[in-house]
Amino acid sequence: MTVPFLDLAREYADLRREIDEAVARILTSARFIGGPEVARFEEAFADYCQASHCVGVGNGLDALYLILRAWGIGPGDEVLVPANTFIATWLAVSRVGATPVPVEPDPATHNLDPARLEAAMTPRSRALLVTHLYGQPADLDPILEMARACNLKVAEDAAQAHGACYKFRRVGAHSHAAAWSFYPAKNLGAMGDGGAVTTDDAELAYTIRSLANYGSAQKHVHSLQGVNSRLDPIQAAILAVKLGHLDAWNARRSEIAAQYAVRLAGSGLVLPAVPDWAAPAWHLYVVQSDHRDRLQRRLAEAGIGSQIHYPVPPHLQAAYRDLGLPPGSLPIAERLAERVLSLPVGPYLTSQETDRVVEACLRWG
Repeated sequence: MTVPFLDLAREYADLRREIDEAVARILTSARFIGGPEVARFEEAFADYCQASHCVGVGNGLDALYLILRAWGIGPGDEVLVPANTFIATWLAVSRVGATPVPVEPDPATHNLDPARLEAAMTPRSRALLVTHLYGQPADLDPILEMARACNLKVAEDAAQAHGACYKFRRVGAHSHAAAWSFYPAKNLGAMGDGGAVTTDDAELAYTIRSLANYGSAQKHVHSLQGVNSRLDPIQAAILAVKLGHLDAWNARRSEIAAQYAVRLAGSGLVLPAVPDWAAPAWHLYVVQSDHRDRLQRRLAEAGIGSQIHYPVPPHLQAAYRDLGLPPGSLPIAERLAERVLSLPVGPYLTSQETDRVVEACLRWG
């Protein structure tokens, strides 16, 4: 028996009838840009996130970029970002011409450490992007309190956190705006690229919708220098189907994470730390080991898929060499990159497959 890291074919097999009907509806309507399917999904996802507005866009990076653009952030500005995150969080800042300023993570949760924010701020600081990494909510209250005191905008990079809750309220409506990715492997994934912004700010939602449509809110009238970044109706219809299953999928992910927490307690692996105010979406189940590479090889030999999220921090990528942050400059993020390994935690993982993962992790040394 092999254990896939994530098997999207199982998901489609389970939802084939609903998805095929949704796609056929679009093909029959011949509404291939915008239209009622996109509007219905935007309304449903805003309601799910407990936000007032949702704007569908082309992908998660565009969602982050459009938020920053709508806020007027650009050259000469600085945006605080997690040192430990996927590079897209940083790329959105660079794309508007601003400078990303990394903040080290809390070693326990791997999310941005609020206690380190003040030291990273300068007179050029304009905004803060906070990632809910692995589907684990970041500690938003102290972040938002600091931002209010320093007049900073805050956006949540919620690309991995569909359905996660911070203090009993869903991620996506705590800050000024939240950016979402619907990349196929996400907890709520399309069958292609897709993204969205959720917010309670009607003016921000209007501006982002205009920017994403060539800077136009009215046909042939362009008030802004916009881009083309729209959620495809076929993807919106598919996402609407999957949204109805998201809570059940996340519940299964939580069951698997709970089993791992109990059964791997004596494995020698460092297991995820979950604060009592957090209800993770468990997009990833990330363990740590000083012998990570050897563990991954042993799992592969046993037919078990695993991945490293992420092996090279953004500041050590060639794309950010110009920031002048050499190895050793962000030691916590660098240490995590050397130790982390993501185990299978997909909602279609069977009990037998979960047993295999546990057994292999207990035997690997």
